[in-house]
Amino acid sequence: MTIRTSTETNRRASLDDQIDRLRAQLARLEPLLSPATPASSLEEFDGATERVITDAFGSTSDKLDTYYYAQLGEAASMLNLQEEAPEGSHDDLGRESLRQRRRVLESCVWELEAKRAANAKKRSPAPQAAAKVAEYMTREIQSIRANATLRDAGERMEEYKVACLFVEDQKRYVGTITEAMLSRAVVIEGLDPATTLVKRCMNKTIVAIENREPIVEAVKLMKDHGVRHLAVTEDETMVGVLSVSDLLRYYSGV
Repeated sequence: MTIRTSTETNRRASLDDQIDRLRAQLARLEPLLSPATPASSLEEFDGATERVITDAFGSTSDKLDTYYYAQLGEAASMLNLQEEAPEGSHDDLGRESLRQRRRVLESCVWELEAKRAANAKKRSPAPQAAAKVAEYMTREIQSIRANATLRDAGERMEEYKVACLFVEDQKRYVGTITEAMLSRAVVIEGLDPATTLVKRCMNKTIVAIENREPIVEAVKLMKDHGVRHLAVTEDETMVGVLSVSDLLRYYSGV
């Protein structure tokens, strides 16, 4: 019979509590994405978030430094955000800094979830099968024609509540366009959304993963390529999409 020490139990409880507190901050961040958010609310949120990150990672953690730069909208390179727009108007920079705050919090959750999973694996006497991408992917693939306009793309994203569309041309997927790309094209580059075509602004690289691969490989791919969405394939045919939201669903055990 194995008896768990009080120190081990407290360590597990502390890790669970830290993950819960970080998730609570992620939930609090969503309404702050509204343009009408008062500065005082954001200041209070940042103070609380810094305390949570300090408790979880320490006062000298790189996570805390990254969150500081995220508040300024200058953490893109630290977070490997290839999809995000680094410059623009004051309003656009405000939205960008909120996106970067969210990415820092998500990375904190991922790291602690990975630590908790590693600890559980050490305690488990029997090997467990790794979760596969197919178990958590979304089968609905939202797409848009390459010769559609940016306005069409924005309306489709709003209709289906997604932040990424796969671009179709002659019955083939030839790229992706994201919410951040639309923002960059319209706000920073000043392109007319009513006349500019999707194919002009899309990312021609589609990062894909086979549905039988483990979830941990998907996390690595997203980090390496700085993307939030992966095409999921089966025998080189696209069968679904895996997003950051799906990864958080996996890590939360839903």
